[in-house]
Amino acid sequence: MAKFELKLPKMGESVAEATINSWLKEIGDRVEIDEPVVEISTDKVDSDVPSEVSGILVEKLFDIDKVVEVGQTIAIIETEQDANAETPKEAPKVEEQTVPVAEIIADVQETVATAKSLTTPISSNGIRFYSPLVKNIAKKEGITQTELDQIVGSGKGGRVTKNDMLAYIENRSQISTAAVERPQPTAAPTTTSAPPPIRSGSDEIIEMTRMGKLISKHMISSVQTSAHVQSFIEVDVTKIWNWREKIKTKFQENTGEKITFTPIFMEAVAKALSIHPMLNVSVDGNHIIKHKSINLGMATALSDGNLIVPVIKNADQLNLMGMTKRVNDLAIRARQNQLNPDDIQGGTYTVTNVGGFGSIMGTPIINQPQVGILALGAIRKVPAVIETNEGDFIGIRQKMFLSHSYDHRVVNGALGGQFIKTVKELLESWDDNRQV
Repeated sequence: MAKFELKLPKMGESVAEATINSWLKEIGDRVEIDEPVVEISTDKVDSDVPSEVSGILVEKLFDIDKVVEVGQTIAIIETEQDANAETPKEAPKVEEQTVPVAEIIADVQETVATAKSLTTPISSNGIRFYSPLVKNIAKKEGITQTELDQIVGSGKGGRVTKNDMLAYIENRSQISTAAVERPQPTAAPTTTSAPPPIRSGSDEIIEMTRMGKLISKHMISSVQTSAHVQSFIEVDVTKIWNWREKIKTKFQENTGEKITFTPIFMEAVAKALSIHPMLNVSVDGNHIIKHKSINLGMATALSDGNLIVPVIKNADQLNLMGMTKRVNDLAIRARQNQLNPDDIQGGTYTVTNVGGFGSIMGTPIINQPQVGILALGAIRKVPAVIETNEGDFIGIRQKMFLSHSYDHRVVNGALGGQFIKTVKELLESWDDNRQV
């Protein structure tokens, strides 16, 4: 008997560790080659770790929810070192049968097509990563690279999981059976679609993605942890609107970067945090951790409807040009699922743009263990009272609301209100002639 060490495989670039989600086999269970042994998750991918050998699982080295580094041994499988080869039995004689030539030709063509699909290697591309288990399933079931690339994944960032593969295979077999049972239009176009969701009665049941589950758990925990209080303030951003309209084309020509309102708002928030440092803190039990660095989280919506928060490190040390480059870089890589673990860690305060979806204000949930989060509402053209030395009059202005949620355990109403008032003053005092 020999013992084989099952190690955590490399799951992609920049992934150094994974969390044990569940053991799919128990000690004493028989394990076959390529059979899943344990389910894991990382910041980038959910996957199963398949066995590389056949044998008996004799030891599990990590419990559920434990973090394992890539290359570490996670289980021991006992194998039969010198298995006795079985003497092949004589094949039973088959009576000769007359088979139509057309049927033979069809069988040969099907066999060639299947063999071709099985020999075509499945690989990850620059956008999607396929785990070893997914590749093995595709190979065994004759799923081509083109088919695999069209399967809608339910994992983080649209990753294809084992369940996605099994659902696709089942759906494909059902479609094939139905095609045999009923006549098909002669010129119907062939399309590949995602497997249909499970249905119960007239309702549609949709399984939450792992990222969705993590976000849900994090948000519920935040609401149960922090005493959320909100303050709202309206800001006149007409000067900023006009300034950006004036310089945006030349700015992009000179720098190759598109300047949005986000870096402008981020700059103001960073300055306000330096003025009110007790909002740039975290809570650890009964202790308050006052951060020296101002690291701004930038909530970014993904194509699958989920949200990720990349972090702008040392935001108060960046000029507007540096802030613009950093915002654009993080936003692009977030939507392409190319963020590194370090890109989403270390935030001390978060900003979210609810105005991107048309909302004029919101009540965002604090990103623990931070104590505040600012929501940027939509910029709207509205009538407003303008005060001048000659008297008041009505004019058209570009305005928006700032919504500030803060932890009332450590931030009182005065500080919470002063903070967004400072952000308002910084934005409304914008220099029309500012050079970038």
